[in-house]
Amino acid sequence: MIKRPLSVTIISFLFMAAGLIGYACHVRELNLRLPLENDVILVSLVRVMAVVCGVYMIRGRNWARWLALGWVAYHVILSSFHSPSELAIHALLFAVFAFFLLRPEVTRYFRASGTKAT
Repeated sequence: MIKRPLSVTIISFLFMAAGLIGYACHVRELNLRLPLENDVILVSLVRVMAVVCGVYMIRGRNWARWLALGWVAYHVILSSFHSPSELAIHALLFAVFAFFLLRPEVTRYFRASGTKAT
């Protein structure tokens, strides 16, 4: 078994933290007595998706790595409708995450983890 690269561990915990903190901030907007708004549900699902990405990247699931990159790419697209500085920050985050998650040793880790029986 290949040891998990430190970059995968750090990025996974960043995803879990971002998802949990974001969810905690948006959970206050949920009012179960009123009809739920679609955007509140969508935001909550996106936050949960970040946690799922982090958990399963730790477990070495290759699909989680690609979902995580898609998650950040989604935020790049979303931030293009906001300020240029927000777009720049999300684009930089995407570039950094892509650099670390697509390195050859990381790819070997995800391939090796995918071959074990579940």
